[in-house]
Parts: sequence; C-alpha cells; structure tokens
Amino acid sequence: MSDNTYDSGRLDLPFVGLCTFGKYPVCMDWSAIDADVAVLGAPFDFGTQWRSGARQGPRSIREASTLFSFGHAGAYDHEDDIVYLPADSTRVVDIGDADIVHTNTEKSHANIEAGVRAILGAGAIPVVLGGDHSVNIPCVSAFSEQEPIHIVQVDAHLDFVDERHGVRYGHGNPMRRAAEKDYVTGLSQIGIRNVSSTARQGYEDARAMGSDILSVRQFRKLGVEGVLDRIPKGVRYYVTVDIDGFDPSIAAGTGTPSHGGFYYYEVLELLDGLTKQGDIVGMDLVEVAPDYDLSGTTAILAAQILMNTIGRILHQKSLKT
Repeated sequence: MSDNTYDSGRLDLPFVGLCTFGKYPVCMDWSAIDADVAVLGAPFDFGTQWRSGARQGPRSIREASTLFSFGHAGAYDHEDDIVYLPADSTRVVDIGDADIVHTNTEKSHANIEAGVRAILGAGAIPVVLGGDHSVNIPCVSAFSEQEPIHIVQVDAHLDFVDERHGVRYGHGNPMRRAAEKDYVTGLSQIGIRNVSSTARQGYEDARAMGSDILSVRQFRKLGVEGVLDRIPKGVRYYVTVDIDGFDPSIAAGTGTPSHGGFYYYEVLELLDGLTKQGDIVGMDLVEVAPDYDLSGTTAILAAQILMNTIGRILHQKSLKT
C-alpha cells in the first residue's frame, strides 16, 4: 500500500456515503457531544414574509458540503500556506436537526435554543444551519449564561423591526431581539442596502442601541481592514450570515434576494480577519432556499463559507493553545 495520504483509507468521493455536514461524524446524543465544533440544523421558515423554502436549507447545505469533505489530507490553502481542517486533529460533529413543530414558532425556537445550549454546555462552538433568520433569536438566547458577545451580521437587511402586527419573532426581528440582551455588547451590521424590511425609525433605534451599520458600497470604500478596524478587537464574536448578503448573481437561492451584494472573498476575508482579532464563539448561516436555485450554487457557497470559516476558527484556536 502506498504511503501517500491520498491513497490511504477509502476514496470516499462526495457522492458516496451518508450526507452529514462535511461528512463529519454524527452525534445524536446531545448529552454526549465531544468536539470543538458542533453543527446543528434549524430547518424553520415560518418567519418569512415573502418566499418560504429555507426549511430545506440545512439539508441542501449538508449535501453541498460533501464537495468539501477533504478526506485524509485536510484543506491546503496555498495563499496562506496553511492546511485547514487537518484530518488528524479536526473535531467536528453533526448533531442533526432541532425538532420543528409546524405552525408553532415558540416551541420550534425553544428546540433550536436547546440544541445550541447543549453544544455550549459541551464546550463546543455552535454552527447553526438555517432556516430563516428568525432562528438567530433562539441561537443568541442560548448564550445567556456565557460571557458577553459582539454580533457581526452579514446581510442585505437590517432585521431590526421591533414589532409589526404583533410579530416579534419573525425574520425581520432578530437583530432587535439581540440588541435587547444585556450580554450583547454591540452589533456590526454589514452589507445593509437599498429597499429594506426596516423603516427609518429602526435604523435610528439600531444606532441608539449600539449598532454600526455599513452598506456594501461603504464596505468596499473602507476595504476589509478598514471595516475590521471598526469592529471591537479582542472580544467574543457571534457571527450571523444571511445568504442574501451575497449578490444574487452567486446566491439566487434565497427568499429575499437583493442586488448589489457581496462576493465570496469579501466575506471570507472579513471572517478570516475576525478569527485573528478576536474569537468567533458561535455562528449561523441562514436563508438558503435551494428550490429557487436550480444550479445548487447557493448551497455550495454556503457550505464553502462555513467550511473555510470553521477551518480558520480552529486554526487560530490551535495557535492560542
């Protein structure tokens, strides 16, 4: 048998085997999570105001992630000269999905929160696959017994509506609900543009409650380093990425596409910078609705961003230990 790492073990091509996130092991016993990162699906989309379908997001992202299941050699990035996600030391598990009870937002959100709390209780970093953006509400709620967090949001929409026709827990509300938490020290809301779901009063409220709001054009004028300079350093970050923060030319599969969005490397470089200047302690990626993208590239984009971010989180963690 060859000593080449590419030839050892099974070939395990992307279309072979069980479809877990990145083909990492499954842990269905939430009381026995033993990993550095645990991936949870939150297939909930009752909070949408227009096109539903993000309930299919977690499954589509998992399938797309098999393209990046690097097998025996890890993921070598020649620009960084770093092997991310090395097979011998990467401890990631997929703990399946939170149970979603149809028509019952309160119960479904409680089940998502329970999953994130189980991950945090095990000392792991939660990575949550949405679902619409309302799933961020239970994710952030799960941090109530943790050290303070600063939220970094990549999104086309501000999502800072307080209440509309009695709705407080839809996908237009999560950043307002987060800002109300005493353990959320501030928000960096990046990519916000054009016609939005939040009225002018919401923007004024957001700034008054500690938000720094940047559009895509403002981001590009500042550059990645300039944007990172506006985000507090040496703190714990919770990152929430709405796939509609990306331009629909590369992310058509979402319920509320908005032109003028980000491209892949802009967001990756931002997230890479966060791992270097602080600690990403939790993350969700939401609003992937695969039925609106026949090519499947939106789910691939989501999986690629997540795998690369997880790799960078774990690499920086290894340098600090």
